[in-house]
Amino acid sequence: MGEAATEAVLLDLDGVLYVEDDALPGGQEAVARLRAAGFHLRYVTNTTVHSHSETIEKLRRLGFEVGADELRTPAALAAEHCRARGLERVSLLVGDELVDDFPGLDCDERAPQAVILGDLGESFDYAVLNRAFRHILAGAELVALQKNRFWRRADGLSLDVGPFVAALEYATEQTAHVVGKPASGFFRGVLEGVGCAPEAAVMVGDDVETDVGGALEAGLRAVLVRTGKFRPEAVDAAGVTPTATLDSIVDLPAWLGA
Repeated sequence: MGEAATEAVLLDLDGVLYVEDDALPGGQEAVARLRAAGFHLRYVTNTTVHSHSETIEKLRRLGFEVGADELRTPAALAAEHCRARGLERVSLLVGDELVDDFPGLDCDERAPQAVILGDLGESFDYAVLNRAFRHILAGAELVALQKNRFWRRADGLSLDVGPFVAALEYATEQTAHVVGKPASGFFRGVLEGVGCAPEAAVMVGDDVETDVGGALEAGLRAVLVRTGKFRPEAVDAAGVTPTATLDSIVDLPAWLGA
């Protein structure tokens, strides 16, 4: 049986389309070619720093065409997860910019039913982690927006949320419910919204574990780009074989025949 024709292309953001506030060369033109070729495009990110609306604004400011329904973020999935489980009182360990992405949930630092952990950047400290530790011991569920090990800032590689999630898992002996990539539910939710089968979709990212490994596990094809956080030694250590490895997003349209 032949390979299914590609219908949907899922694009990671930071490290694929831009690094912090600078678009990567040729990215806008590559995405425009994909759109003109008729692929369903979905922008999929593990960012927990900026809100949905701020991320949309940033993409448009950098020259990428994007509709509000084309962006999928972990915050939306975390909110859906908590509402589905009846976890209405939550401790939100996220930046102020992200709070509006959790409608219908009450912020509660006395007796939360869930601790939602995102990227606090420089605000991560002992007091924050210890408070979360105590909430979890008291019965709160740990919900991680993502579990990336590190990411690339303009000044170099930097710790992401994953190490702090791992610290809380180790201390509490609880396993976090991770809603962002590489969770298979993240990819399934995106593709259900498109109406596309996994075998007809391609994920494009710079993280061999989160983007590529997660997508392959969920049944998608996965393209690794040599931009952003890409490091050959990380690829070798991961033991994950991408469907293809390209120099950058610029090479993707030709690879897809667009």
